[in-house]
Parts: sequence; C-alpha cells; structure tokens
Amino acid sequence: MENPPILVFTDGACSGNPGPGGWGVIIVTPDGQVTELGGHESETTNNRMEMTAVGKALRHLEQTPGPVHIHTDSTYVIQGITRWAFGWSRRGWKTAEGGEVANAAYWKRLMALLAQRKQAFPAESSTVEWRYVRGHAGVPGNERVDVIAVGFSKGRHVQLYVGPLQGYGVNVLEVPEDMSLPEEKPRQREGSSKAYSYLSQVGRSVKRHATWAACERRVKGVPGARFKKTRSEQDEAQVLQDWGVTAQDVQSED
Repeated sequence: MENPPILVFTDGACSGNPGPGGWGVIIVTPDGQVTELGGHESETTNNRMEMTAVGKALRHLEQTPGPVHIHTDSTYVIQGITRWAFGWSRRGWKTAEGGEVANAAYWKRLMALLAQRKQAFPAESSTVEWRYVRGHAGVPGNERVDVIAVGFSKGRHVQLYVGPLQGYGVNVLEVPEDMSLPEEKPRQREGSSKAYSYLSQVGRSVKRHATWAACERRVKGVPGARFKKTRSEQDEAQVLQDWGVTAQDVQSED
C-alpha cells in the first residue's frame, strides 16, 4: 500500500525586495498533526525567503520518513530545483552566459537537504514532489503561509499553530486538481528578438545599457560580474529581483 504523503505549504515575502523579509511553512503529517513554522530576516529578497521556507520545511522533516508534497506559488523555486540547478552545478555555479548564479548558496543548501533525505530513507520514503499553487487564488494552505510570511516580514507577532488537524482552523487539505506549472514559453537565443534592456552588475553597481556590446564591455574580464538581456518590463523586474536590487538602484548608460 502506498504511503500517504506529508503535506507541506511554503511561502516567502519581502518588504522592499531587498528589505525585511519573512517566511512561512505548514506541515501536515499523515498522523493528523499540523505544525506551522515562520521566521524573519532583516535584509533579504523575496526569492531567498521562498527558498528559505522550503529549506526550513525539509530541515524540520529530517527525521521524518515518508513522501513529501511541497506546495508553493514560486515558479522560481520549482523550476530552479527541478531544472536549472543541475546545469548550474555542472558549470561550477555559473549561468549559461558565464555569470554568477543568483542565490547560489540557497540552491546548494536545498540540493544538500534533498540529497540527505535520499540517503537517510529508502526510495519510497524520501520522495519529494513539487506542486505549484497559484498565489492569492483562495487555496487555504497557500493563503495561510502568505499571512505568516507577510506578518514576519513586517515584524508582527504571528501566532503559530502546533496541534491536531481537527483543531486547525484552515482547510489545508483543500488543494486544486491542477497543480502543474504554467506552460513555459520556449527560450529564444540571444539576439533572436528585440531587447527591452541590457543589464550588467559589477559589485553592487547595476547599469542598464543601450546595446549588448556596451553591456559586454563592462563585464568582460571582471570576476563575479553578471549580465542579462531582458525582453520586457516584467522580465527586467524579475532579473533585478533575482539579483537582489530594485529598479531605483539601476543607472542608465547610453
């Protein structure tokens, strides 16, 4: 008979991005016990808090065998841990363009926790499955971890529940039927579509360039420098978020 899974919800939040952050976790074990976890960091980013929440859940379950279903609204976390991280690791934690991988220490920590779980338990008791839930779409478990994470990010006191499922005020077992990732648009090769911007980061300085050549000139031969072509305002915002900076920190260079 197949072992029932341990149900996990995770979320992260950040006020300012970068800025004060918080993370939240719900863990429901097959014996009907619920554990909420949460925490605060004074200076962080949203993506780091998303990854921290997952790491805290896995750390809490280090001595608990059984398949784990992790529910998160972060496509960044799911794609990173199931797709991108393996390539980054093979390349010595460099991107395909040769830049430094954002949040490498966090990815390494998650990969180590997953590897430890595989070593600690038989295959059927170490499986971790990743379930995407759309944020702010009324999924009770996701809504609750959002409240925890946001509360901690703002320095509020959050009462965390530990106790039986029957006394828990959240219908945490209610999950969507479809928890697959949104369809990812195929990646285009560099230069194959019009750019919205070219970004470079040297140290803590981020600049926006008019041309790819200017962007490359700035980072060429500079240890730890990063560069990226973006194709939309949203794409640029995501890159800046991954780099831990805000649009106000970017200097435009013609």
